[in-house]
Amino acid sequence: MSTLYICEQGSNLSIDSGKFIVKDLQGCVRTIPQETLESVIVFGNISITTPCVQECLKRGIPISYFSTKGSYFGRLESTSRKSPFRLKKQVMLSEDSSFCLEWNKKIISAKVHNQRVVLQRYKGNKEKVIQTIGNMKRLESSLLKSESDAEIRGFEGLTARLYFEALSELVTEDFSFKGRSKRPPRDPFNSMLSLGYTLLMYEIVGEIENKKMSPYIGFLHRDGENHPTLASDLMEEWRSVIVDSVVLSLIRGNEIKKEGFYFSENGVFLDKDTLQIFLLKFENKIRTLNKYLEFDNQMSFRQTIGHQVRSFVRMIEQEEIGCYQPIRIR
Repeated sequence: MSTLYICEQGSNLSIDSGKFIVKDLQGCVRTIPQETLESVIVFGNISITTPCVQECLKRGIPISYFSTKGSYFGRLESTSRKSPFRLKKQVMLSEDSSFCLEWNKKIISAKVHNQRVVLQRYKGNKEKVIQTIGNMKRLESSLLKSESDAEIRGFEGLTARLYFEALSELVTEDFSFKGRSKRPPRDPFNSMLSLGYTLLMYEIVGEIENKKMSPYIGFLHRDGENHPTLASDLMEEWRSVIVDSVVLSLIRGNEIKKEGFYFSENGVFLDKDTLQIFLLKFENKIRTLNKYLEFDNQMSFRQTIGHQVRSFVRMIEQEEIGCYQPIRIR
């Protein structure tokens, strides 16, 4: 099964004789057998025929729409029933402060652990990075003793600042950055992070909705209008594992150049060719077997995300935090 990314402006997606067909303005054609396609992601001005939309709806193939700059517009998919039982439980437990506190400790502890492992892989002999790894390990131990969500958020903010300062030591001068900048991204490094986090978030949103739950009722992040807070919660353990690793690999492997980005008053964004390189790298990563994860069954990262959402559903239905074990890479 595969995800189809379309970012060539003016392209058209249609269906004929059991195959999805992508045709760009130069007449170049790609064909994808309908049996192998699981989702479609389009960037910018892409047209999709009505028969193609109908076939996607019939087959349960979601179509996600992004701007050319990576902003998320929305998702087209067939209607599905919600589970009132699960939704009621989700709301009830999201308002249980002691339940949320214990779950949030597990999630942020795993996030900090995974950030440390990523730094460990790339640290070389950089003394500042080595020192940061030790500091983050001590902070993780302290985080587990937190007695409030405010304390957890405080530890998370501190470790995030240390982590991104260390990351800045691991990239070339062309991609140097001064901390995390989100909306808008102020440099190429942050531009790739923002795009990757957006893609990852809506991958998780789809899994949550497939399990008949709401992505907008979170436990760690505060509920906000039009923001899928539960997806943000579940994404925390994955940020460094998938997105940060992809960005570091692209830079350190000289697969992209600073010239592949354009700068505007609204931020810094990937040009067409760099976007295609990034999407290919991201998709290859998320389809890779997760050799470094701490359980025995071999699954791709995408399959493991689905596994984690199913574990979350069991946690909600059984009201048992032990049903959910965050991913901790090794």
